[in-house]
Amino acid sequence: MQNFLQRHFYFGEKVPGYDVRVLNEREVRAGAGILFFFALISFMNAWLTGNFNPTKLFVVAFLIDFTIRIFINPKYSPSLILGRIAVANQKVEYAGAPQKRFAWAMGFVLALAMFFLAVINDVRGPVNLLICIICLSFLFFESVFGICVGCKAYNMFHKDKAKLCPGGVCEIFHKEDIQKTSVWQVAILFLFLLIIISIPLSGIFSLSQPRGGQNAVSSEECLAPSWAVSIGHEEQWKLHHGCK
Repeated sequence: MQNFLQRHFYFGEKVPGYDVRVLNEREVRAGAGILFFFALISFMNAWLTGNFNPTKLFVVAFLIDFTIRIFINPKYSPSLILGRIAVANQKVEYAGAPQKRFAWAMGFVLALAMFFLAVINDVRGPVNLLICIICLSFLFFESVFGICVGCKAYNMFHKDKAKLCPGGVCEIFHKEDIQKTSVWQVAILFLFLLIIISIPLSGIFSLSQPRGGQNAVSSEECLAPSWAVSIGHEEQWKLHHGCK
């Protein structure tokens, strides 16, 4: 029994040449992207339709996934198994396991809070919204930029600093020329944002459907089709077609 537990209940892999247990960062990022995808779908479904059942289902799945990651073994986490399959042909990038465990513990606490609020007590309010936004932000930064927010917090609570951070951010290094941002690049980015923001303010086009003139929508055109009514999408259909 003890041998069985030692073989299956541990966190991170021992790899020759590394003095800490490690995880495959590519697999971790893929897993975060998978969770972000389903989290965003469930969140937007609740936001747009008022149906919180997909959100509750995702919270349960998220909690189970992180329970397996932290208390059993990350390699048995469903999202990380899918991530491993997705990046199976990519070169391994090792990252330190201790800081990942700390970061995932933060996610576990958020998932546990959402489980008691949304699933057990069916609470709907700003607290749920705030937790969802935090979770989505953590998953987004992890999957898109490789930035582990919880890993950065790890150093604040541990004497032994994190090692083998993704992208080598734990080690002091000199930026290569290709990593540096020039004044021209900043100016282009600022100009781009200025143009995008100024377009709706300039009146070139309206972000909402006009209600009068030649583009006015008649009452007959505002009758939602049967398929929209059958799925409870009537009000959204009218909104999207300039009928509200």
